[in-house]
Amino acid sequence: MWENNTESTLIMKKISLLEKDINLRKRLIEKAEDLEVLNEFLDQEQVKEEEVSKELDIFSKLLKDFELKLILNGKNDSNDAIVTIHPGAGGTESQDWAEMLYRMYSMWAESKGFKFNVIDFQNGDEAGLKDCTIEIVGDYAYGLMQSEIGIHRLVRISPFDSNSRRHTSFASVSVSPSVDNEIDIEINQKDLRIDTFRSSGAGGQHVNKTDSAIRITHIPSGVVTQCQTQRSQHKNKEQAMKVLKSKLFHMEMQKQLESKKELEGEKKDIGWGSQIRSYVFHPYNMIKDHRTKFEVGNIKSVMDGNIDDFIYSYLLDKMEKNK
Repeated sequence: MWENNTESTLIMKKISLLEKDINLRKRLIEKAEDLEVLNEFLDQEQVKEEEVSKELDIFSKLLKDFELKLILNGKNDSNDAIVTIHPGAGGTESQDWAEMLYRMYSMWAESKGFKFNVIDFQNGDEAGLKDCTIEIVGDYAYGLMQSEIGIHRLVRISPFDSNSRRHTSFASVSVSPSVDNEIDIEINQKDLRIDTFRSSGAGGQHVNKTDSAIRITHIPSGVVTQCQTQRSQHKNKEQAMKVLKSKLFHMEMQKQLESKKELEGEKKDIGWGSQIRSYVFHPYNMIKDHRTKFEVGNIKSVMDGNIDDFIYSYLLDKMEKNK
């Protein structure tokens, strides 16, 4: 096994996931036993109620993590995630909203201890971003980020409107599993058009002075990926190909699901103009997921990356529908 670095890396990753799963189960059992003893002590007034409440909170969090692991049992759920954010019509308004979502996901990834790799980032004309592709690296990143696929709608008083009028903006989020060597994607080189261009984003003098950026077009499907964040053309091409494989694999997954009629409940959500979640900043504060009806009023907390409750409610709802 050790002669094949790729194979050994995949096996070690599987071992790590299994070890974490076993440890979680052990901790859950231990906490349940501790709570049973504490409740007996509470009945005898040997411990305070606050101490039991604190242990109960820890147990509840472990139980929630355990439930998520049971739900995230799809073949690719444990993979890393390739996330693309694209603003809708509306110019600066939507581009600014797309960057707000980019910030939200980067803060969420940081809170989970995940890596957040920027593959492509195109700045907006005045503010925000025109398009971006990121890779979130961590256990079950793809499984968790599936909840974000679709259209996100923002309602607020525009900071770009001199008359302070209320505006509605849209941005789309697509997510595909980051491919590894277990996933075999065959791409005919004749089907690819590869263009080089000069990077326009951040990256230093070297990046901006050379045609190091890569754009790859898969002609049969029309899928376009690009990368301009690496210093070398070779690395940019490698990243762009990785994203292309992930997107083509995701498209194939969707085709298979559609043929089994398992995607009918979500097809409406992914369509442009049909939002999965609304973020209302004015005339009141509320963020509501239209699929699960889950909503919160603390918009600042959510925009700072606290989206776990939305993810959890989506996954629970998805599990119930698939029963």
